[in-house]
Amino acid sequence: MKILVIEDELKLGKFISSALEQAGYVCDHASDGAKGLELALTAAYDLILLDLMLPHMSGFDVLKNLQNFSSVTPVIVISALHDTEHVIKGLDLGAIDYLRKPFELNELLARVRAGQRRVLGQSSNKLRVADLEIDLLSREVSRGGKIINLSNREFALLEYFVSNANRVLTKAQILEKVWDVHFDPGSNVVEVHLYQLRKKMDKEFEPQLIHTLIGRGYMLKGQVEKR
Repeated sequence: MKILVIEDELKLGKFISSALEQAGYVCDHASDGAKGLELALTAAYDLILLDLMLPHMSGFDVLKNLQNFSSVTPVIVISALHDTEHVIKGLDLGAIDYLRKPFELNELLARVRAGQRRVLGQSSNKLRVADLEIDLLSREVSRGGKIINLSNREFALLEYFVSNANRVLTKAQILEKVWDVHFDPGSNVVEVHLYQLRKKMDKEFEPQLIHTLIGRGYMLKGQVEKR
């Protein structure tokens, strides 16, 4: 799951992004409303965390523009504006939730998980490919009934493959989506993490699910069932 954090307080923005990344999410951070809107409209995000009092463009204006461009990305407002009128305005402009500052980290993560449930839909929290089962909310993975312990990055990598089953994924695409970095031909981070992921979920099982397509990229082959 990829999240955009639009927060002008740099220390807070970095804190939120770091906490989300430690929880297994991929994050981008924008420190003003105009840049945040640009990212929201040009890149694919599953969720946006939006402050309201931003330089260059207020959070309310960001919400209005997202509506005008028919954006369907869920937005959670995080703001020090506590008045009921601000909460109502934010929700009326399309936000799915409103979290008042200061907030507890556990509450923020709970709101994010609630937003994730909204993205996934209640019927698709659990996915199955062959005998591989993935719970996207609890982040539990098993194959053939055996629990597989994955790191946060390995889970994000597997989630990306399952979300794009039977599609060729290039190294550049994986780096951008899972690591949020542009293509670096000298980096072997994708190969290293893929080796570890395949060792855990493919080596002792049949059929193998993740395949290397020489000169093209990688592919997870199989029918994905939503449960």
